[in-house]
Amino acid sequence: MNKKAILDYIVAWLKDYASKANMEGFIVGVSGGVDSALTATLCAMTGKKTMLLNLPIRQKKEEFFRSKNQIEALEKRFSNAKGLEVDLGASFQQLEKDLPAHTVQDGLAMANTRSRLRMLTLYAIGQSNRLLVAGTGNKVEDFGVGFFTKYGDGGVDISPIADLLKSQVFALAEQAGVNQEILEAQPTDGLWDDARNDEDQIGASYDELEWAMGFTGDVNTLRKRQKEVLQIYQNFHQANKHKMIPIPVCEVPKDYFN
Repeated sequence: MNKKAILDYIVAWLKDYASKANMEGFIVGVSGGVDSALTATLCAMTGKKTMLLNLPIRQKKEEFFRSKNQIEALEKRFSNAKGLEVDLGASFQQLEKDLPAHTVQDGLAMANTRSRLRMLTLYAIGQSNRLLVAGTGNKVEDFGVGFFTKYGDGGVDISPIADLLKSQVFALAEQAGVNQEILEAQPTDGLWDDARNDEDQIGASYDELEWAMGFTGDVNTLRKRQKEVLQIYQNFHQANKHKMIPIPVCEVPKDYFN
């Protein structure tokens, strides 16, 4: 893998897209994970205005400070990069008060609500600064298992790393100078109050999911764990396919309008 060539290509693509869209640059939610750190770095490398948002909602200290440290590192490296912290804890707490009790008690619904609240914030600040919202999803998440929130972290203008597998993201992030603490951190979506990470939620590691995503052989030749991983991948892919395809439109027969 030619890491420099790939980084240069994505940076050039970002610059070209922003110019054609007549926008001033990019806005990125920096979570403390490797995907958002690489995305933020790539956007900053364009030389265009890049806003890096830390959006804590009852965030664990280690996640909050990984994000804070990465943003500060990019501010030092790139004069066009500017960090901003917007604590959404109070807003989320107000939503908990306003929503029906049974909704608040649904852990997954509220985890996704956190992601959607962050999306709303990115678009509000991004629009007021003429910035494109840069997505941070990788290929496994966006097109494999659908491990993202619809209209949350899936609500973006552009997806600069969505053609990269997770292993490629790590390799390119190291090449791009992402903070070491982020490269060593366990991948997590940071949407839950407990310590669960991505592997806990999915039931398989990203290396295993990458293998399953590319598997085309005979299932009967697989070991027990490989069969389990393949089933996990297929279950997630099928269940989350609605996130990966255009919104269904009911096309009424034309003769109904005559």
